[in-house]
Amino acid sequence: MTEAVPNLLLGIDLGTGSSKGVLTTPTGEVMAQATRHHDMSLPRPGWAEFDAEGVWWADVVALCQELLAQTSGAEVAAVCVSGVGPCLLLCEGDKPVRPAILYGIDLRATAEIEELTERFGHDAILRRCGKLLSTQAVGPKMLWASRHEPENFRRANRWYGSSSFAVSRLTGEYVMDHHTASQCDPLYDIRRSSWATDWATDVAEHLQMPRLAWPGETAGTVTEEAAAQTGLRRGTPVMTGTIDAWAEAWSAGVRNPGDLMVMYGSTMFMIHVPDVPRVHPLLWQTNGVEPGQQTMAAGMGTSGSLTAWVRRLTGDVPFDQLAYEAGQVPPGAEGLLVLPYFAGERTPVFDAKARGVIAGLTLRHGRGHLYRAAYEGVGYGVRQILEVMQDGGDYVRRAVAVGGGTTARLWTQIVSDVCGLEQEVPAQTIGASYGDALLAATGVGLVPPGTNWATVAERVIPDGSTHERYEEMFNLYAQLYPSTKHIVNELTP
Repeated sequence: MTEAVPNLLLGIDLGTGSSKGVLTTPTGEVMAQATRHHDMSLPRPGWAEFDAEGVWWADVVALCQELLAQTSGAEVAAVCVSGVGPCLLLCEGDKPVRPAILYGIDLRATAEIEELTERFGHDAILRRCGKLLSTQAVGPKMLWASRHEPENFRRANRWYGSSSFAVSRLTGEYVMDHHTASQCDPLYDIRRSSWATDWATDVAEHLQMPRLAWPGETAGTVTEEAAAQTGLRRGTPVMTGTIDAWAEAWSAGVRNPGDLMVMYGSTMFMIHVPDVPRVHPLLWQTNGVEPGQQTMAAGMGTSGSLTAWVRRLTGDVPFDQLAYEAGQVPPGAEGLLVLPYFAGERTPVFDAKARGVIAGLTLRHGRGHLYRAAYEGVGYGVRQILEVMQDGGDYVRRAVAVGGGTTARLWTQIVSDVCGLEQEVPAQTIGASYGDALLAATGVGLVPPGTNWATVAERVIPDGSTHERYEEMFNLYAQLYPSTKHIVNELTP
């Protein structure tokens, strides 16, 4: 019989393209890993949804069973779940009444964004919530549901994000973490770290508001029903959890003033810990993972999903082959420039009707050119966001590259070259689920607060020889959206 391994920490992340789970020791040693791939639903143009029952909860159950089977006899000391967000899952109790409406890539509530901005006031929303309403906000999606699906909205009495739904199923508790809540605009007052009761009542109407807790606090314990489904021990502590990007930042040690996380995934996401909390109309101010911490965040609409599109378009050749061909193309892709707004754009333009543009295309360009230009277009978008982040003199002193896209060394190098930014790549690249395990370890006192499992595996150093060409191309990139906006907006239904 295998000897039991005591005090393992279980982290699970419900991502856009897959869910991942990990079991670690309190020192961060990985004992088991598992992945479940899934697809989001795109039922209409501009809509993005998930089946919470068939994907989120099914993945939690399957990952628990698989991980426990890999470590026969293991004793799990605590669990933490993160996930995509902010999302809107309307439920009757903990039973979904419709699929979850996803974060900023779901564009359906543009009219409601305008209406709520007018109702509460542009400046008042920015002061109270730390950011303006955009496709990222939950409140406009609630208003959309109340108007377009009134029967579903009336049936619902609770609402969840991805991680809070998983926590509810594991523990029976109706709780949301302060970070996720701080992205559920305009329902949360970031200055007071509490629900903005008046606005929340106006928008959410009859829906109950969840209890608030910090990501690393214990939300509850595994119920008998959840234990029977997952294989976890009844009574195992479950942390409140949070949105995946912040769990990933935690896994990479991004928590000190001046730290920046650049997450290479289906969408590009960036989290900066400022010296002094502030608001900026082109960024998202949010609570961090720890009590009292605030962060500045930004997200692009497409990045890895754009490179996957190029791959499908050009014959589904292996990514390694595409990267090789792109590496043979000089910086600037021989005059090819891509505006990567293929699913609208979030920061810094906040335009749901923005669309992709490929400029300078000729008969001599091949798929290597297009693939490199896609990487470079994302790099120019990152540079635009960095310039906004540093607009108030709050400079980045340390950048950490995380996410599955970091395996594409050409991509991280292009971003470093375009931005003049040195990036650290952690040795452990599991991501958000690894940060969840650390939150679980801290939450039950197996490690002291402030414990950091991250170590640096390599550094991506900017290549100065590319500076002049990328400077020229970035200046053209900055003109491309303003020059084409009126055309693509007319083309967008």
